[in-house]
Amino acid sequence: MTGKFLSAALLAVLAAQPATAKERVFPTADKPVLEDRFPQVPVAFPGGVKAWRDVTYQTIDGYRPQVVDIYVPAGKGPHPLVLYIHGGGWRGGHTRHSGAFADFPKVLAALAAEGFTVASLEYRLSSEARFPAQLQDSNAALRFLRANAARYAIDPARVGVWGGSAGGHLTALTALTCRDTALDPAAAQDGCVQAAVTWYGVYDFAGMNATPDGNSAGGKLLGCEGPCSADKNRLVSPVAYIDAKDPPFLLIHGEEDKVVPAEQSRLGEAALKAAGVPVKSIYIPGVDHSFIGKTPAETRAASLKAVNATFDFFHEKLGVPRK
Repeated sequence: MTGKFLSAALLAVLAAQPATAKERVFPTADKPVLEDRFPQVPVAFPGGVKAWRDVTYQTIDGYRPQVVDIYVPAGKGPHPLVLYIHGGGWRGGHTRHSGAFADFPKVLAALAAEGFTVASLEYRLSSEARFPAQLQDSNAALRFLRANAARYAIDPARVGVWGGSAGGHLTALTALTCRDTALDPAAAQDGCVQAAVTWYGVYDFAGMNATPDGNSAGGKLLGCEGPCSADKNRLVSPVAYIDAKDPPFLLIHGEEDKVVPAEQSRLGEAALKAAGVPVKSIYIPGVDHSFIGKTPAETRAASLKAVNATFDFFHEKLGVPRK
């Protein structure tokens, strides 16, 4: 009896199935597809700005995909491009933070609303790759953005870079080593940038508070076993690459910075001036690294002074009239 019931149940299931089930069909390519195909949906910010997060600008075997956030202003464009490079001692940080700003994406979107396409960069950290991988990543991001200029309303002939701390160091190198194939074999055909802003950036590794070694952030970036050699320190120091062809710079630094001493920006400023490069500098008294003051009010005032000067500098140097 049990067997008869089972047979009846099986026949009922079979009868419920269509005679010919529809085949599942998906598109395929002629080789493995590694690109991220998850839909990119823009996020709306005030002023008509649309932002795409985690856009892959390069994939390198053995590493996570490298990404940028891209903020595009309203209006047809093309717009000048500003690439932001985050800090974090070359070993931490991410695209969406800077100092004491409570919501840094809103800061970047505000710059976009003033007429700039803005990209915020993720790069390989020192635990993932040694220098000059980080510089190669910033160059790769600029190549990607220029190659996709029409998509993101970019004017590839008007490009600025901006960063703080480790990001300030990488910003300076990106601006100063245009087409330097010794540091980046892919840089031969790179376009140079037209403006650079560094906040509390490192310009001369040999002049830091402590000599870089295997235990310091700079030493880990370079992969030093003990004290870093003079050659390694020079290789990674922006002052080693300054010449008269470099773009205008704005340097901003807190005078009480205990992480990256203000003398670093003074060294960079002096070297730029000696080479005949246009340079402006702002030294903010009483504030430490990341423009942190003794009170929240001091921190706020210093942070706003720096960001307003930065926005104005890009307006001036990249040819976008203020409204």
